[in-house]
Amino acid sequence: MTSSEIRQKYLDFFKARDHAVIPSASLIPENDASLLFVNSGMFPLVPYLLGEKHPAGKLLVNSQKSFRTEDIEEVGDNRHNTFFEMLGNWSLGDYWKSEQLHWWFEFIINELKLDPQKLYQSVYIGSADGSIPRDTESIEILLQIFAKHGIDADEAPDMVDGKQPAEELHVGENKYRIFAYRDKNWWQRGDAVGELGGPDSETFYDTGKTHDPKYGEFCHPNCDCGRFIEIGNSVFMQYQKTENAWKELANKNVDFGGGLERLTMVLQEKGNIFQTDLFNDAITKIETLSGKKYEDDNRPFEIIADHLKAATFIMGDEKGIAPSNTDQGYIVRRLIRRAVRFGRQLGITEKQWCGEISKTYIANYKAVYPELSQNESFILDEIAKEEAKFQETLDRGEKEFEKVSGSISGKQAFDLYQTYGFPIEMTLELAKEKGVAVDEQSFNEELKKHQDISR
Repeated sequence: MTSSEIRQKYLDFFKARDHAVIPSASLIPENDASLLFVNSGMFPLVPYLLGEKHPAGKLLVNSQKSFRTEDIEEVGDNRHNTFFEMLGNWSLGDYWKSEQLHWWFEFIINELKLDPQKLYQSVYIGSADGSIPRDTESIEILLQIFAKHGIDADEAPDMVDGKQPAEELHVGENKYRIFAYRDKNWWQRGDAVGELGGPDSETFYDTGKTHDPKYGEFCHPNCDCGRFIEIGNSVFMQYQKTENAWKELANKNVDFGGGLERLTMVLQEKGNIFQTDLFNDAITKIETLSGKKYEDDNRPFEIIADHLKAATFIMGDEKGIAPSNTDQGYIVRRLIRRAVRFGRQLGITEKQWCGEISKTYIANYKAVYPELSQNESFILDEIAKEEAKFQETLDRGEKEFEKVSGSISGKQAFDLYQTYGFPIEMTLELAKEKGVAVDEQSFNEELKKHQDISR
């Protein structure tokens, strides 16, 4: 099943259940300076989750463009990416836990044909002080769902966050399918009075990978070893924060989010998202440009493919952002520049090659996100300008970097930045590859002095 088919099946499934299909919001948040980019399907709907009436009604579904800056440094480990699509469905004070969980499992088992034997679910264990109870309602519903699909399921011993289970919980003769956690299964948007919160229930797929004991003796759904992958999260917005506690809402909301990339990976039986059809054309193009194979050196391929995809979507957004030194523009600049440097590491010598990768994404996504083709000239022009500028910076900066021996002082790092336009992130990455330290604190002090003088 292709990623496009998965996306369409999801939208059609909930449309058939009276949900209005709403378009993806812009990646650039409106009227909120606290966030650089929309990072989930829920974010654009916050006013409606807080009680405002949505023009399309109480039942909504979409696929939302999303970007997370905190994952930039993590890309290249087979598991992370910065830009992704979040499949989402919402009930604004209408249906509740039973419909949500039954429908979700119906979708992934009947429509996507996932093997129910490979599915596991987490639930909320209850608050430490006992003020918010264990989510027994979801547990009872899940037991019904597993039974409906021929699985004699049971609850695992409670999981205390941060501690390993005392036994192997998911293999052998036991029937454990439902796992209760605390921090892992409580969602809230913020700590201010009036914010919404509630228990959530996550769906995990067992990839069959061997457990890595460095993450603990025994495995479980929230283990970091990579065996289990979360493919969806049903958030039950049941409470609102008061001065001293959480009070139960009269109109409860359902907020579901599932990553298209992860579902595609599971359905296409791939080891990671970069092996799916969402990245195939870009990876193939990088192989052609570099003369190297993805499987021989995953990390630079993944960084290039991820970063240029994210930059393409941010620049191709209806509020298209050009590379710059501030705010969202700085993130675009950083993405393109990291891609250029890792392209050099792969031995790509062709000038203006980044646009070739960007074109693969425009071609593959323009039917779903027409703004990409509408803004194609802007995207390709800005990428070309930024790439040319940074190639020159790299030539000068790398020569100067190689002259530095031993650990790098804050003054040296600042000189590379100030004189040669070499970003501190690049100095840190090169230093890490060489196994030398950078005095980042002194760099920040030098930068602050410079800014004070400039002011």
